[in-house]
Amino acid sequence: MRGMYICLCNAVTDHDIRREVADGVRSFAELQARTGCSDCCGCCEAEARDCLQQAVEQSGATAGLPAFVAVA
Repeated sequence: MRGMYICLCNAVTDHDIRREVADGVRSFAELQARTGCSDCCGCCEAEARDCLQQAVEQSGATAGLPAFVAVA
């Protein structure tokens, strides 16, 4: 199965983003640093962020974390 290109400028696919999440990426800044995604023209930023969020949710990385943490 082929991946869908999210960032054409840097040839980053949805599979690449999921792989990065599996390797521990949890923020868009981390994704950009590791893949270069959306650091050229920026046209893919919204799609890349959506893909990253979905991958993080599917990985269960946020499971068990509180939705709100009070700071005293």
